[in-house]
Amino acid sequence: MRDAPALLLVGTADTKAEELAYLRRTAEAQGARVALMDVGVLGTPPYAPEIGNAEVAAAAGTTLAALAALGDENAAMAAMARGAAAIARQRHACGELDGLIALGGTMGTDLALDVAAALPLGVPKVIVTTVASSHLIPPERLAPDLMMVLWAGGLYGLNDVCRATLSQAAGAVVGACRAVQPPRAGRPRVAITSLGKSCLAYMVRLAPALASRGYEPVVFHSTGMGGRALEALLEQGQFAAVFDFCQAELANWMQGSVVHAGPDRLRAAGRLGVPQIVAPGASDMIDVQTWAALPPRFQGRAYHAHNRLIASVAATDDEKRALAAEIGARLAQARGPVALLLPQRGIHAWDREGEPMHDPAGHATFMQALREHARAPIELHEPDLHINDEGFVDLALAIFDRWAAEGRVARVSPGG
Repeated sequence: MRDAPALLLVGTADTKAEELAYLRRTAEAQGARVALMDVGVLGTPPYAPEIGNAEVAAAAGTTLAALAALGDENAAMAAMARGAAAIARQRHACGELDGLIALGGTMGTDLALDVAAALPLGVPKVIVTTVASSHLIPPERLAPDLMMVLWAGGLYGLNDVCRATLSQAAGAVVGACRAVQPPRAGRPRVAITSLGKSCLAYMVRLAPALASRGYEPVVFHSTGMGGRALEALLEQGQFAAVFDFCQAELANWMQGSVVHAGPDRLRAAGRLGVPQIVAPGASDMIDVQTWAALPPRFQGRAYHAHNRLIASVAATDDEKRALAAEIGARLAQARGPVALLLPQRGIHAWDREGEPMHDPAGHATFMQALREHARAPIELHEPDLHINDEGFVDLALAIFDRWAAEGRVARVSPGG
């Protein structure tokens, strides 16, 4: 990265002129070159930004006058978001953008989320916002590598409290631009979904085995945001194959848990033809917040607290059957190779004998339902193993190696 990284600074320069100017000065003092993009619609800033609001509107195929005439601030800012995202993409493609920093309340944050999402993984993105980590922000709108900083005391004008926040944010994005190592176009990447290795341990052997074959393993934590990141990066064409061994997020979404990755989990790989080896790891449980009251419908079920943030309750047989039908339906739509592995002896550490989720009859019900819904093009395997047994990884790798030999997965030489 260049010693003087090129930052795009985004905000409404009419209402936040002083704060944006402070951010610019602080970033420039750290050696950055800053281009300010004004995304306001109605006001006139006290200085001339490098990218004016008229240019942003034009990039959205409209004019400031037309947006003002709408009389609808939401529609106007949505159009400005389209223009801002288009300009950001174009500047990055031309090598004129190394990092993004945006500033806003709810209006500016709404726009900034679209700009961040328009930039690829590896471009540092910082949004300073009064609603950081708020329930107002839908998780699906968060770029996989987005950083958000709470703008404390930042509603109107500069003060010592918000200067502390703004200066940290400026330093963070400049430092990130200098330190970042963007993904390289070298070894093909292979995605793996899992939970912590105390629950699902296969990644401990699987990841180095893939690396030894010349692939770049990338493991996603299936606690909602991890699954969202996986699906988003699949859409960007980042992966040659997927070992999708944890379907907990899909189970959670179907049962109303907050620990989900949205309605499109387990769809992108199939739609794009990315080879996928799938197993139902940890999907016979429903995750809940340990710190919140247990919903009445989960009372009386087997329960395991993993830590003070996340706990799990056992799914009922009907819930397992519904999940099996959904998994089968989604995999049946795949345009690429699919293998479904059904470990007959268990699918997470807590269903072994003596553990709180041990339920052999319930597990058999789940495996039977998955078997019934495994339609073409699904390749079905039913090993007499637990998902955490070494033999499970051996089976998965054998399938992957066969697909590679058949040309269904990109082949590489060990070492890249």
